[in-house]
Order: sequence, then structure tokens, then C-alpha cells
Amino acid sequence: MRDDESAVRDIRKLVIDCCRQNGGGHGGSAIGMAPLGVALWKHEMRYNPHNPNWFDRDRFVLSNGHAAIFLYTMLHVSGYPHMTLDELKLYASAKKVDLATGKWQETICHGHPEIEIPGVEVTTGPLGQGIANAVGLAFASKSLAGQFNRPGHEIIQSRIYCSTGDGCLQEGIAQEAMAIAGHLQLDNLVLCYDNNGVTCDGPLDWIVSEKINDKMTALGWHVIDVFTGDTSVSDIVAALQLAKAGIKKPVFLNIRTTIGYGTSTAGTAKSHHGTYSDADAQLYSWSEQQPSHQLSDGVKKYMGTSAANGQLQEDDWHARLEIYCKGFPHEGKLLLDRISGTTHVSQVLEDLQLPKEPKPTRELNGLVFNHLLDNLPQIMAGGADLWNSNQLGDQSHRIYDSKHPQGQVVRYGIREHAMAAISNGLAAYSPRAFIPITATFFMFYLYAAPAVRMGALSHLPVIHIATHDSIGEGQNGPTHQPVEVDSLYRAMPNLFYIRPCDAVEVLGAWKIALSSTTRPTIISLARDKPEYVVRNTSRESILRGGYTVVEHTDAEVTLISCGSELQFAVAAADQLTEEGVPTRVVSMPCMELFEEQSASYKLSVLSASQHIISVEAYVSTMWARYCTASIAMDSFGYSGLGRENFIRFGLDPAGIVRKVYAHVAARKASGDRLLRWELLK
Repeated sequence: MRDDESAVRDIRKLVIDCCRQNGGGHGGSAIGMAPLGVALWKHEMRYNPHNPNWFDRDRFVLSNGHAAIFLYTMLHVSGYPHMTLDELKLYASAKKVDLATGKWQETICHGHPEIEIPGVEVTTGPLGQGIANAVGLAFASKSLAGQFNRPGHEIIQSRIYCSTGDGCLQEGIAQEAMAIAGHLQLDNLVLCYDNNGVTCDGPLDWIVSEKINDKMTALGWHVIDVFTGDTSVSDIVAALQLAKAGIKKPVFLNIRTTIGYGTSTAGTAKSHHGTYSDADAQLYSWSEQQPSHQLSDGVKKYMGTSAANGQLQEDDWHARLEIYCKGFPHEGKLLLDRISGTTHVSQVLEDLQLPKEPKPTRELNGLVFNHLLDNLPQIMAGGADLWNSNQLGDQSHRIYDSKHPQGQVVRYGIREHAMAAISNGLAAYSPRAFIPITATFFMFYLYAAPAVRMGALSHLPVIHIATHDSIGEGQNGPTHQPVEVDSLYRAMPNLFYIRPCDAVEVLGAWKIALSSTTRPTIISLARDKPEYVVRNTSRESILRGGYTVVEHTDAEVTLISCGSELQFAVAAADQLTEEGVPTRVVSMPCMELFEEQSASYKLSVLSASQHIISVEAYVSTMWARYCTASIAMDSFGYSGLGRENFIRFGLDPAGIVRKVYAHVAARKASGDRLLRWELLK
């Protein structure tokens, strides 16, 4: 057999062995994709197994993340030191007891790829997300090349390869992302379609009748067909070479394969997820005595050259980078900052002053954003067709497109899901090389929620700007008033959801967001102009998530609020105190940060009164951890002027005062000492 054929054979055998060890696994696609794996890792991609984080490496994204064993096997055969046979033998077993020590042992070969593992560029699994992440990675490389490459000094050449199955291509996020990639002419992106005609439930033609090549062409992609994907590495290599031949579009490789090629379940849904028979295990053996989970010596030698070749490629790149920095010292310094993730954020924020007069937080946020954009070249921001509503300013001179690849602002169109997932790809390119920012209405971050969740799960510090975040949004009605969306994001692990109330807290929110290296942030903003001034806000105190803005040593009531409603809580507290009910006020813009504070600090903020009542124009689900009662929504909003909405739902100062009096009186009359939480009406 030729070397490539031998490598394909051994890879398929190894995949089957890994699926058999636990009685299951998503091996069918991996078996069919084995020739693509050899074509990419042996012949096409630039990478260094001994430095998986080489800045200008080519990147591979497994969008069909259920086929994780394909990626793990390719990392193993191409020489990534951490991806050992022992690790492969733990594939998809989250924890396995070590009988010798009695301890639990964890695996890096998870059921779906996770970004923390060297060689895994992004966490994938939810179908379509990987395609959008790959678009973000390609976008990052094109942006850097547009800013730094010079004639004869193409220092940024990273190409992005992404595999996809039928499922990813059906997801709406993939349609959004592929449309953006085609529009932006991301010609460093190759999408490799494992076209095996089978989904989880059965044949693809049960659910799909579209002409995929015509569709991709219409989206602005160049299509290349490969009809011998089961058997010919060389045909795939030829297609990959053609993809680099000056085509000014992203490339779609339509590779025909057979799921579970050659096995007893080949070509059927049964091969999508499941184990394989003894006969299947012998199908790709190179000898009758071949041990399980083994590569032949010839394949080890053939694929083993990848690590040495990768080191040579990286060494050559570093030599060219040194020459580049000498020839272009200014650009070289900026590029080295991007490579190292140096941002100078604290200097940029330190001296910024905002207007003291009351203004909508979305307007104040726009001032901060424009200052940051002027001073932080790492920012890559985009909006989902609501840029002006976010009041982020005229950025026509900064727009990124195929003719202006140095731009910092991208028009994503009305594609919230892809916008957030592409931004995850930007963040994943290299730590802090980019500061990705998205913008739309808070309500429409429901459309983006799966990608925001993946960013939180993957520790990617994307910043999401969300305006029109309350019933004060008003005239667009309840369809645009996100009374329940905060609950999703406040419950989401590893994410900062921040509702600042004024200019001081907006600056503090940005300090939190820009300082975060492992968590995304949502800065939640209001369109309505405040009527009352909130005293004692602090850009430093907001860093603790919650703090006291109105203190009273003998307080009977504590009101906790944030965002638009904090002003009403302060006005109500002033009236209650004047009328003999001493009331203090706590600003709580970020519960996640408050939870991270010491027990003594949290106690000092929350325990100074008997009645602790939250005030917020959302359905109250999270406040019960702190409060004895909540003044909140228990319905959708209403189409009306913003001020009238707060009155309608009893969230204006008069409504708050009335509900507090009723609550305090009822508790006194009942003698209730258990302080059970209740919603006040």
C-alpha cells in the first residue's frame, strides 16, 4: 500500500478500537473522513505539534464536533505529545477510576472537543457553531494580514480549515455565518463538507432536497467537488491546493464520503453513533496479530515527520518576523503587542471623564466605546443592524470589508447568532489579540444566547453591548421589552451581566469587561433618560458587584436595584426615610461579581435591615437569594411611553413606596420571622 493509504487504514482501525472500548462513540464520520485527515495534517496545514499555540499556524475546526475521535486521532498520529494512546483509551469517558490508586482520573478526550486541550481551537458540539467560529478565525487572520502584511513581507498567512457534516449546514447559525463569510470574501477559509448523506435519524433525503452547491455559490463561495473522498487522499490534496490558487472567495469542498466506510453499518444511521463488531475491528488490521490501539511502524514514521516539519516552519516564521520588525519597527511593535496580548487598557480608561448631567446609559456607553476604539487597535466591533440604536457613532471610516481589511468595525447584518459566534472565533484566535465587541438590543441576545453560552463555556472574553434593556424601552411594546432575558444570563456560569445606572458605573462596567481574560461580559443599557440623580456611585465599588449608595444606620428597609430602576429606588428611599421608615439603598449591577466577594463584605452590604427588597423591571428569579421580597414584573411589558410603563407596573417611586409600606405592615401584623421571599403587588 502507498503511505497515504496505509495511514488512512491505521486511522480507521484506531477509530474503531476507540469506539469499541466503551461500547459506543461517534466513529462513523471519523472513519469516512480519514482521507481528509491525512490530506490536512500530512500535506496541507502549517502547524507545530510541539507548540500548538504558534501564532501564525493554520487552524482546524471540527464543526461536526460529535466526530471528536477524528480530531483526537489526527492529533495523536501527527505527534502532539499530550495526545497519547493512554488518553485515546479514555475517549468519551469523562472520569474513569484508576484501580491501582483508587483515584478518579480525567480524560482530555471528551465526547466533544474542548478548547482547553492543545490542538483544539474552539469548543464544538452544538451544530453550526464551529462554522461560525471558523469564520471568526478566518476574519481574524484577514484582519491582521490587512493591518500588518507588506509587499514581500506576508507575515500573517494563517488559513482556516473547517469540517462540517449535514447537520451543521442545516442550522440557521451556519446560514448566517456562511453568508457573512461570502460577503466579506474570506478567501483564507476552506469548509470541508463530509457529504455522507446520513443524519442521526436516517437518510439525508428524508429532510433535505436543496442543491447545496448552488446554495453555496449564491452565498458567495467557490465550490470544488471531490467524488472520491472515501479512497483518495491525493484528490483531496489537489482540491485543497486549488483552494489556494488565487480564488478570491471562501472555498466549499463538497467531499463525498461513506459514513462508517467498509464496516457492517456503512452508509446507515446506525454508524452515526455506536460500536463496531469484531469483524469491523479486523477490517483495517495490518496483521492478524495486530494489537488494539496501535499504528504500524511505517505509518508512525510517515506521519511522525509532521512535528519536525512544523518546527522548521515555525522557526522560519520567527526569522521572517525578526526581519519584518527591523524593516517596519512601528508596525512590528504593534504586531508584537497583538501576539503577546498586550492591550494597555488601564491607561486608556484612567483619564476618561463623562458628562455629569443625567443621560441615558446607552448614550454614555457610546462615548466610552468611541474613546476605546480610538485607542485600542485590538477592538473588532460589530452590530446586528442596530448600531445607531446603540449610539455607537458613525464608524464609516473604520468599516471592515474586502477592500478595507484594516477596518475595526464589521456590519454583521441581522444575524445575532452568527455575530456572537464569529466574535468567539475572533477571541479564540490568540489570547487578547482581539477584543471582540457585539451590539444589539438586549431582547435580541436571545437569538445570540447559544453562542454567548459557548463563549462563557470556552472562557472567551467577548464584550456584548445590549441596549433597550427594560420596559422603559416603551413604544415598541412587549416584543422588545426583555423582562425575562436577564434571568438566563444571570444564571449562566462564567459570565458577567452588568447593569450600570449612570456614567460612573458605565466606566466601571467597561473596566470589568476589559480586565476580564476568561469571561464574556454583557453591558446592559437603557435608552430612557434618568429623572433622578443617584448619589455616591463609584467606578471602583462596582468592581465588587454590589455596594451601598444610600446608607442609614437604623435602616428598617434596604432597597436593592440597578440600571434604570436604581434612580427610582433612591427617590423612594428618600421619601420613606422622610416619612419615618429609614431606608438604605444598594446598587447591585453585577450579581456574579458580588457572589465572589468575601462573606463579611456581602454581610455588610445586605444585613443592615430586616426587610431587603429588590426593585427591578424584570421577572424576579435571581433576587430571592438576597431578598425578603421583590418589586418586579410578573408579566410581559406594555406598549406605551417609558415613564408610563414604570407607573403602570408600580416601579416608579410612588409605586415602590406604596408596596414597601404594604409589605412592612403585613409582616408586622403576621409576626412572620421566617422572612420568606414574596413578590410584592
